Amino acid sequence: MLKLAILGFLYDRPLHGYELRRHLAALTGHVRPISDGSLYPAIKRLEADGLLVRETEPGSAAAPRHTLHLTGAGRTALLDRLRAPEPLDISDGNRWTALVSFLRHLDDPAAQAAVLRRRIAFLSEPASFFYEGDRPRAAEEFTDPFRRGLLLTARATTEAELSWLRAAVDELSS
Repeated sequence: MLKLAILGFLYDRPLHGYELRRHLAALTGHVRPISDGSLYPAIKRLEADGLLVRETEPGSAAAPRHTLHLTGAGRTALLDRLRAPEPLDISDGNRWTALVSFLRHLDDPAAQAAVLRRRIAFLSEPASFFYEGDRPRAAEEFTDPFRRGLLLTARATTEAELSWLRAAVDELSS
């Protein structure tokens, strides 16, 4: 998720490290805070892979600032990942958020719709947080208000997302 989000934000425009961190924090929120211990090694790996470059600018009052720029290879890597996301990019909520945040960078509506169809297929499979053997348990099976509430909220969220996804696919396909 971090690599995808870094490439996605830098696709829009070059950013200083602290700006990138702020954008990442806004995207992931409190769910997965981005620490310097994970961000800067990820930037160094992307730089070593030739996906981004760091340019030094003189600082206005102190040390020089580093601006991160996406390379041509970085643009290609992002577009390839958007076109053919990994299975976890589709099933993991945080990775999906990152993926869909940058899906607009694909200039092919059919490719965009194909990604959305994969998410529709994933969300259409019976699932639950709680199982009886291999069978997912529904909210209505619980007298426990907490589990029932959790499952009802998840169902409503899934139904809302499916509604949006289907409308988006229809729009992209027209």
